[in-house]
Order: sequence, then C-alpha cells, then structure tokens
Amino acid sequence: MRLVRGLLNLSSHLQSNYCGCVATIGNFDGVHLGHQAVIGQLTEKAAELGLPATVITFEPQPQEYFAHTDVPARLTKFREKLIALRRFALDYLLCLRFNRQFARWTAEEFIQRVLVDGLAVKYLVIGDDFRFGHQRRGDFDTLVQAGSRYGFKVVTMHTFDIDGERVSSTRIREALARGDLAQAEKLLGRGFRLSGRVAHGDKRGRTIGFPTANVFLHRRQSPLSGVFAVEMFGLDREPVRGVANLGTRPTVDGSQPLLEVHLFDFDQDIYGRHVQVEFVKKLRDEQRFDSFEQLKQQIERDVERARACFRGSTAGDPAPVQTTRQS
Repeated sequence: MRLVRGLLNLSSHLQSNYCGCVATIGNFDGVHLGHQAVIGQLTEKAAELGLPATVITFEPQPQEYFAHTDVPARLTKFREKLIALRRFALDYLLCLRFNRQFARWTAEEFIQRVLVDGLAVKYLVIGDDFRFGHQRRGDFDTLVQAGSRYGFKVVTMHTFDIDGERVSSTRIREALARGDLAQAEKLLGRGFRLSGRVAHGDKRGRTIGFPTANVFLHRRQSPLSGVFAVEMFGLDREPVRGVANLGTRPTVDGSQPLLEVHLFDFDQDIYGRHVQVEFVKKLRDEQRFDSFEQLKQQIERDVERARACFRGSTAGDPAPVQTTRQS
C-alpha cells in the first residue's frame, strides 16, 4: 500500500498506465469491523475490475479541525491507522490535509478535484451516513448524480451490526471509557492498542522497586485511563507482559497523560524503541495516594492481579524474558 500525502503528490505516485481506481472515503478511526467490511467490499470490487483499491482519508479529522479542543479521543493516531490499514489488500492511501482552504471546498469541488481529476474514480463505496463538502451539503445522492455525469458508479455500504447495534468508533470509545476491553475487542476485531516511543522519565518507579517503560502518547486525550494488565509488542521477543498505569499520575502531581508500563521479569535497554501496548484487562481506576509507601503497596497488589489475569488465560506465566531496562 502506497501512502500519498495530498493531491499535489498524487501524480508522482500513479503509474503511467493508471486508468482509474475503486475508492472509499472516511476517517477510519480505529479501523474497526465496520470499516473492515467496507474495505472488504472495496478490494473485492477492485479485483473484479482490475483497478487499484484506494482509501481516501483526512488529517486532522474534520471533527478535530472544527472543534479544536472538545473532541472525542481518537482510537488511532495516523501512524496506528496506517499500520492497521496495511493489513488489507489496498493499493493506495490518499491522505488529504484538512485545513481552512480545504474546509471551504464545496461538494462539487471535492468531486471534481479529488474523485474526477485526481483519482479518476470508476467505482465508489461509501457509508450510508457519509456527508462532505462545505457545510456538509454533499451526500449519497450528490455522489450518484455526479457519477452519472462523470462515469463512475456509487454504492453504499449499509451499517454493520453486532449484537443488534451498529459498529462505530463512538461505540468503541464508550466501551473503552467504561473499561470494557472485551467489548472493544469484539467491535475492533482485535485487542485495543496504543503506540509510542519509550522515553526517559523521572525514574521514580525504580525507587520503589517498580521500574517502568515510559511511553509518551502525544495525544490530545486518551480513550481510556486507569491501571491495566497489558502486553507490549515491538521488542526483540514479544509479547512481554506487564502492568500499566495510563493517566496523569496524581500522586506525583502529574498533568500530561503518560503510559507507564512495568514489564514482568524484564531488564534491557529499550529507550527509543517504538512499541505497541495492548490492553488486556482493566484492574482499577487511577487514584491519588498520600505517600509513596501506599503507592508501592497498591502496585504490589496490581502486579499480583495482573499476573493472576495472565495465569487465568494460559497454563502459566511465561518464562522470564530478557528485553529492556525500564526507568
């Protein structure tokens, strides 16, 4: 899958024999099972027509651009979304910069510049609630009328339901907010992960016997918080199990969201490594303690609960893995 950033870079990525594509449009936040159903329909039609399968998405997401601050927490940062989309038989991911100029485009301008002149779309798959263009005036009917003029077909992917309800990014965020990781996994089709680079922290964890790998998430806000049993991926051997705190660390008067992971039976330098942390089970909410001794005692209980969680899912704890020094 080739990543194309912006229309100006489009021509340099398209092959000389390019003659159009099959496309879909959306935020694809989370790349959940509903999104995967759309992608499945897209790639199947692309194979039938012998055309490249193309996903069109936006950065920042339109809701983030217009709301600025009070926006729902993302399920996937752009890099995480890109990794998830690479699992499918897609040929192109066109990422359009959503800025002031782009927000002023009418639905007709979007169709002409992106779908017709840019991609020469022959077949378009969209969700049944898709809206686009200035003041969101474009919809399915707008695209159908344009398709009859420019020679492309438009089909809608109806809602994808699980347990009688539509699978959506909002529904997954709600599950994560209440700590229901099993439900989130059911809707995503995979365990929920956050990713980031391991960085130096204040090293307070090692002073109480629980060194941590600190992962700065670089997010406006996180879709979940608390203490969790986790597995870390992206190391020499994976997964490595542990317990993690995701939040602002009220005991040390923290303010920025931080993911701190204490890995079991683990001692190796992984500073600078880009890792993915999968959340297995929520153990408790984040809380403030009056002393580091109280915090240490609670972490001991958290570690035991996390180990018990893993013992319940497998025949036993894994053998110690030598993989990273934690701060």
